[in-house]
Formats: sequence, C-alpha cells, structure tokens
Amino acid sequence: MTGPTSHTFPPEVIAEIRARADEGRYAIRGWGARRAVPTFDDLLLLTASASRYPLEGYRESCVTTTLLGGRHGARPLALEIPVTIAGMSFGSLSANAKEALGRGASAVGTSTTTGDGGMTPEERAASKLLVYQCLPSRYGFSAESLRAADAVEVVLGQGAKPGGGGMLLGQKVGERVAGLRTLPTGIDQRSASRHPDWTGPDDLRIKIEELREATDWRIPVFVKLGATRVDHDVRLAVAAGADVVVVDGMQGGTGATQDAFIEHTGIPTLAAVRMAAEALADLGVAGGASGPEAGAEGRVQLVVSGGIRSGADVAKALALGADAVSIGVAALIALGCNSDTYPLPDGSEVGVSGEYALLGTSAGHCTHCHTGACPVGITTQSRSLERRLDPALGAERVANYLRALTMETTMLARACGKGDVHHLEPEDLVALTIEAAAMAGVPLAGTSWIPGR
Repeated sequence: MTGPTSHTFPPEVIAEIRARADEGRYAIRGWGARRAVPTFDDLLLLTASASRYPLEGYRESCVTTTLLGGRHGARPLALEIPVTIAGMSFGSLSANAKEALGRGASAVGTSTTTGDGGMTPEERAASKLLVYQCLPSRYGFSAESLRAADAVEVVLGQGAKPGGGGMLLGQKVGERVAGLRTLPTGIDQRSASRHPDWTGPDDLRIKIEELREATDWRIPVFVKLGATRVDHDVRLAVAAGADVVVVDGMQGGTGATQDAFIEHTGIPTLAAVRMAAEALADLGVAGGASGPEAGAEGRVQLVVSGGIRSGADVAKALALGADAVSIGVAALIALGCNSDTYPLPDGSEVGVSGEYALLGTSAGHCTHCHTGACPVGITTQSRSLERRLDPALGAERVANYLRALTMETTMLARACGKGDVHHLEPEDLVALTIEAAAMAGVPLAGTSWIPGR
C-alpha cells in the first residue's frame, strides 16, 4: 500500500538529494529546461474573416526576406527567411554536425553561428552566411576568423545559463578541439562567466568599436543576452552600439551546464520577446528588417531564441516584435538528435536503442550531450560516432525543416491578411491563460483585458 507523496519532497526530489549526498556534486546535463513554463503554445493568432481578408496562398506572395544589422552602415545579413541557426560550438558538436548545419542553412538562404571555440574551415566553407561569436572565454578567437565572418556576435549570456560560463567536459576535449582552444586534451574546460575586458556598458562600447575597426566597419555587430533583466540589458546593448540584439529565453539549450542553472535562472522566451521589443520601440530604433526601412541605418533588429519549434512559434514571436528567430535544439533534432536509428547513404538504418540504454536513457529522453557518447554522432568528438552523421544527409534534413517552418509561418501570416511576415503584430494575438496574457502583453482570449495593465 502506498500513501500520498509530498509536493515539496516527491520521489524524484528525494532521489536527487540522495545522489548529492552520495556523490557530493550537482547534476550536469545538456538541452534546456524541463519544467513547464508559459510558451507560445499559450497564444493564439487572430486570423482574418469579415473584418480583414486573408491572402490566397497560391496567388498572393508573402515576403520572408530579412535584413539584420545595417544600423551603423555595415553590410547587413540578407536572409531569405526569418529563421537562423544559433551558436553551437565545435567541441559541443561534432565537425560533421557543424558542417551539416552550415550546408542546411545555406540551402535555404539563412545564416548559422559558430559558438565557443573558434571557426573551423569546414564550417566556413559550408556556410554562405556565418556569424562569428566572441565569448568570454575567447577560446579559438582570432582576427583572421573575425575578418572572414559575415557578422560578429558578442555573447554576454545564454538562456540556459545566464550569468554562467560555458562547460565542455574532458571526454570531448580531443586533440583538434584542444588545439583550437589552446587547452590540454582530456581536461574539463570551464569558461569564464564574463568577458575579461568588460565590466560594464562603457567597456562593451569600446569592445564593439574595436571589433568594427578590426573589420573596417564592414560587418554588423550582434549582442546576445540571456533573458533576465531584459529591459535594462537591451537598452544598454543599444547604447553600447549593437546593430542587432539577440535575446535567449530560459528554454534555450546548451551542450552542458549545471541543472540548477537550466531550471532555476532566467525568464521564459514568451516574456523576454515582449520586453525586448518594447525596449527597442521606446528607444525609437525598432524594426528595419523588411519593407521600406529594410537595412536602414539607425534601426536595431531583434532576434529571439529559446524553445522555438514550429512555424506557429515563429509567427507568434514575429507578432510580438521579433525580426527573426534563432533555433538550436530544434535544428539538432532535425539532424537526428534523440532518434533511435541513424541513416546510411543507401537508405537503410542502424538501430542504437542499446547505446541509449548504456547511457541510462532512451531515444526521446536523452539529455546526455555532455558525455560525448551521442549514439547518432551529433554531440560527440569520437570519430567512430561522428561518422554516423553524414553531413549531406543531415544538411538535407535541416533544410527540409527550415523550409517547413517558413511555409507554416507564411501560411499563418497570410491567414492574418499579411503580405509580409514582419507585418504580424501584437493585435494579431490573444492569450489562453492569465499568465501568458501578462507575460506577452496581449489580451486574454474573449476579453480586452491585459493583466497588469
């Protein structure tokens, strides 16, 4: 006979306490937050009927082109779709995975991003548009790679671990990764949580000016923030000279960090996008990604990431004020992450359920990116495992996924009567819950009430 469980100390919490007591350490894992928080699923789009007319999908076009980064006269990134690939490092991901992401993004005319640890030749060659990250660690950062990039992204924080540094466990620090990062092989790498030459907005402005000078003011400068104090952080990034602001909500993924960071820091993407958009609008610099003002100097674009999965998510993020979204975990799933098989070039498949079992998990539940034992060759530095991911096949899957996201986004935009996905706006949305209505700043469905306003 079993009795009622404690809400404060349910069996899973008891197990976690015992594990800490047995081992004297905290849990580390990959992916993003498991806890349920308000998401874009809690919003609905108000499509057209009598008061507006929808656009016909087979006769009337819907613009998806997106320009990012013309504020200071740099050559903006000209994307064919409003969806980009987020920064994920070579080290966290295999070289084949990085190449596949670059090839897949290029096939549909969008950009990908390097991540910590530098730029590999394969990634640069595979990526039509490549954003080069400048992180606190500066691992692998070089002026040569900076000048070879199409944009640079100064990373101040990440949604899965805002206020924390990167982590790459020793089993993934092989010879090539160690060489790029100037580290000993096989030793855990823990990055700094802040830039060594940045302690405030004035220092950030100096750093941005240095990056502009190093690239002859040719490429735009992005600033990426983990979603916490979004209003203040966005304003400071703009004041420091950012051309594009990237805000990463708490559902954003990571290759490895403390579970306490993933579950207990930051704010949901739903709240973050609204706060960031309102800050840019209040400063008078919002927009410029599409239409007559596309690429205009003085405009700052907003890219939002963290838990984006579908075209509906994309459409809702754009309606709340984002100019583009960035995907990480979803792109890895498109590559084959958490699949119980991996494909061969001849069309056959090899089952790997037993290898997930050895990790103590199963396909669909794996967050063991940090171990380097990825059964499908994505988050590994083992050459034998990496070979399981064919870059050409992976790129095709990523491109298919990005095309599907774009088709869903334009379908919904047309249904709202919009001929440009960037014309979606907050009045096209209502919320299903009081929490989502308050976070997103849109009315509760069936009312004109926005909680807190």
